[in-house]
Amino acid sequence: MTVGDPGALVPLAVVVLVFLAIAVRQVGRYTLRIWQIMLAGAVAVLITGSISPSRALASVSMDVMLFLFGMFLVGEALQASGYLSHLAHRLFSRATTYDRLLLLLTVSFGLLSALLMNDTLAIVGTPLVIAVARRNGIPARVLLLALAFAVTTGSVLSPIGNPQNLLIAVEGPVANPFVTFLIALAVPTLLCLLLSYGILRWLYPGEFVHRACSVDAGAITDPALARLSRLSLGLILLLIGILVATSTLGVPLGLSLPHIALLAALPLLLGSPRRWELVKRVDWPTLVFFASMFVLMESVWTTGFFQDLVGLAGPSLSRTGVILLLGITLPQFLSNVPFVALVLPLMAGQGGSPAPLLALAAGSTIAGNLSILGAASNVIIIQNAERQGETLTFRDFLRAGVPLTILQAGVYWVFLSVFSG
Repeated sequence: MTVGDPGALVPLAVVVLVFLAIAVRQVGRYTLRIWQIMLAGAVAVLITGSISPSRALASVSMDVMLFLFGMFLVGEALQASGYLSHLAHRLFSRATTYDRLLLLLTVSFGLLSALLMNDTLAIVGTPLVIAVARRNGIPARVLLLALAFAVTTGSVLSPIGNPQNLLIAVEGPVANPFVTFLIALAVPTLLCLLLSYGILRWLYPGEFVHRACSVDAGAITDPALARLSRLSLGLILLLIGILVATSTLGVPLGLSLPHIALLAALPLLLGSPRRWELVKRVDWPTLVFFASMFVLMESVWTTGFFQDLVGLAGPSLSRTGVILLLGITLPQFLSNVPFVALVLPLMAGQGGSPAPLLALAAGSTIAGNLSILGAASNVIIIQNAERQGETLTFRDFLRAGVPLTILQAGVYWVFLSVFSG
């Protein structure tokens, strides 16, 4: 199939409609979810024959699907047992002032998001920061902004921090992903987390004057499940450590990211009487979204449209600054995961330094700091906050997000330029 074929127009038209629908998400009185829109797009290209069922099935990356399932299961167990909230409460109990609370929230949730995926931390963190704010009589707005910026920025740090990083690590591919991400992105990400704290401190100085606070320890609601969750979390850390060590030493162990996620989920599936409840609570809509996205993007790829762009965009896609700029701006309209899925094949075969792929990871992730629509975790935070009578407006977000994103882009550009040599 080529762009000149009439059949090629169908996948291109479908993907444009899907991206427009994702941007608008409102049809009459109904608000569509992103996974529903992407599923409709995949069904459309299958029904029209733009992609065969066998090719559609082959296009779905089982490595990505299995990894997400395992991590979602562990995340659900941590949340359902109360262990993650307990951990966060204990950490925040060291904050005796609002200023210190903001710093601890930014750094701790940022680093945790690199391990447990940012959407998980967005779900857990929203009620937590609102409860802390109300207990101390302080506005929740700044803490919600800090949470949003922290889980987005911190997730840049690792190949499992967010779905687009996972795609880059698995489909890119990036050799020794944990080592590569850490070497190139650890320092700039820590600086960017401090920048997010500094921007909020600068924009809201009046809310920090003489503000003292206290935080109660969160209760573990299911001790048995908490013990298994702790074991699963320990397995993730152990297996990542083994993977990093063997990769550094050049010892082929055959341990992959899906293996880590599934092995970590094993204690919960084998040892918890709540296993089926946890399986039901897994974020199945996100898994449907990914499967549908793979099918839709494969149908678009078969048209040859994006391959034809390689001649024009190919050289630019090796430049760190260009990738960062595209990664920050286009996900405001396309959403970051579909954007990465479309761009990755264009970058295939470039070889050399992994800096362009890391720039793609950083840019498409900090796009979530620019506006509410830049990341699903932002939407999760706002939806959960509104259920409790709190919210963040577009103006609130842009006021802090625009200067923050510009500064963070500069930091990543400098470090990745040096990294690429």
